[in-house]
Amino acid sequence: SYSIEELATLTELPRRTVRYYIQQGLVDRPIGEKRAAYYTASHLDQLLTIRKWQNAGLSLDRIGEILRGPDAGMLPPPRPRGPGTVEVWSHLVVTDGLEITLEPSRAGMSPEDVRTFFRGVAALYERTKQQGGDHAKK
Repeated sequence: SYSIEELATLTELPRRTVRYYIQQGLVDRPIGEKRAAYYTASHLDQLLTIRKWQNAGLSLDRIGEILRGPDAGMLPPPRPRGPGTVEVWSHLVVTDGLEITLEPSRAGMSPEDVRTFFRGVAALYERTKQQGGDHAKK
């Protein structure tokens, strides 16, 4: 079991933030009341999950939807697209006339995955271009 101070230290969150998440229903209430209240590994997991999803760019509202959903703890599914939907897309210009666009969260990719993917595409393009030049010489 953990005190709120220990929980805040372990999650690198201010106590005030932990209390706010509890108030918003994102984290379960502590066991016990007042000075006797304590937190468990389950509370720690909830807070770390919230931090992970916030770092991935999700809003607290979206995190709340996910936590209340039937697959809580899984990767968040993309929201349905509809009129007025705002999305942030990554755009890679490989060369004039060759571009790739992707929406990382819909593709299930982290920012590092996107960078790795883009580096791989650029390397593949260069290899293909060199091989094409080799074929033209024959």
